[in-house]
Amino acid sequence: MFKQKVILDTNFLLIPGQFNVNIFAEIKRIMDVPYNLYIIDKTLEELNKLTVLGNTKDAKAAKLGMALLGGLAKQKSLKTLASFPDKNVDDAIVRKANKKVYIATQDKELKNRVKEKRAHIITLKQKKYLIME
Repeated sequence: MFKQKVILDTNFLLIPGQFNVNIFAEIKRIMDVPYNLYIIDKTLEELNKLTVLGNTKDAKAAKLGMALLGGLAKQKSLKTLASFPDKNVDDAIVRKANKKVYIATQDKELKNRVKEKRAHIITLKQKKYLIME
């Protein structure tokens, strides 16, 4: 059975720590088709960098995001996509975006780039719940 791809951007993984929203329960609530969760391989590097270089709030949120990803990886419900040949996560996400892919992000510039490729966008609304744009 075919499952849709939901690619989680780095900043999306900060939502649980910043706004206390369970992004995985929310994705399950709004998705009406079977799906698999994905990250780009460099997402962990970005989260790691935030734990060291980010302000206190972002560092805590990044640590929580990494812990949540670790839990998903253990349950085998998270897959990783290669970023090569792209230099950063956003470029890799845009390259993989199409009308069959869902991109979960808060990044306004990334949303605009992904919309051009007709991908679905999942984002936070009113700092409380997720919506599909």
